[in-house]
Amino acid sequence: MRKPVSVITGFLGAGKTTLLNKLLRDPAMARSAVIINEFGEIGLDHLLVAKADENIIEMSSGCLCCTIRGDLADTITELLRARGDDFDRIVIETTGLADPAPVLQTLMSHPELEPCVLLAEVITLVDAVNGLATLQAQAEAVKQIAVADRIVLSKRDLVDTVERQADLEKLLDEIKSLAPGAARLEQADATASHLFGHGLYDAATKPEAVQKWLNVHGHHHHHHHHDVNRHGRDIRAFTAVTDAAMKPSALSLFIELMTSYYGAKILRLKGLVKLQDDPSRPLVIHGVQHIIHAPERLAAWPDADHRSRLVVITRGVEREEIQGLLDAFTDPLTGEGVAMFDDTLKI
Repeated sequence: MRKPVSVITGFLGAGKTTLLNKLLRDPAMARSAVIINEFGEIGLDHLLVAKADENIIEMSSGCLCCTIRGDLADTITELLRARGDDFDRIVIETTGLADPAPVLQTLMSHPELEPCVLLAEVITLVDAVNGLATLQAQAEAVKQIAVADRIVLSKRDLVDTVERQADLEKLLDEIKSLAPGAARLEQADATASHLFGHGLYDAATKPEAVQKWLNVHGHHHHHHHHDVNRHGRDIRAFTAVTDAAMKPSALSLFIELMTSYYGAKILRLKGLVKLQDDPSRPLVIHGVQHIIHAPERLAAWPDADHRSRLVVITRGVEREEIQGLLDAFTDPLTGEGVAMFDDTLKI
């Protein structure tokens, strides 16, 4: 029996992992397998998913649209072979930088997958605050919306100024233009019953541009290696790591300096931070551009690695700058980053 595959996509920081956590707490998702694709050297998303069990699979070899096409097919076929009786649905969370077209084409036409799976729905998250600027700057974000069956609008609670409201209205117009047939849901309404089980993906109902993208990718089955430049020559994905714990009083200053000096260049920030007041319970931080969400304390480290790890995707910011700032705020002599402030930021 062919199993339905649902794709959750959306640009960096739109809230895909948050939605996935919410969905996996729903009893209706109990028999779901999840494939998480991460862009970067060290994956964190799979550690931050509530149902971090054997049915969570991480693909961190690059983003799905850039890795060898067979990687996704191999992952799914191996999952079905090893544990196919344990689940009824597969959910794929793509990296925020993914061009969805080759992902969807692989699911619809790969010879190894056709007998096993059916592409169900494509769910795209759109950030109500940063979405308009993202659409104007990132071609991947345009495609992610255009291919969608359902659009989930996230972070609407952060639209708190007249300017942001105006941008949101423009964003909603853009969404309607790009995906006229897609259902739009508010984040609170994005439940399993509203998102899944409403039929199969039908490319013929999508805009002409989507059909062309899918056909183009369908006629190019050659394997190609991951290329960061596919997403822009100034895009950087790296991880800043330290074993030293940070003072709680230094964390807010660290975050403030990052957003002040790098701002819109921080396409995505997600990390686990070890604090001196309780090193056994890390803090989860995540943010996009100037918006850093309130940190959350975990009950324990999610794996055996107890180092602070910041996975960062930037535009034009080098690893050494972020690593230097992190080192400054965990320096055993200062612990506050003040002494190394000027040298670290190089400004």
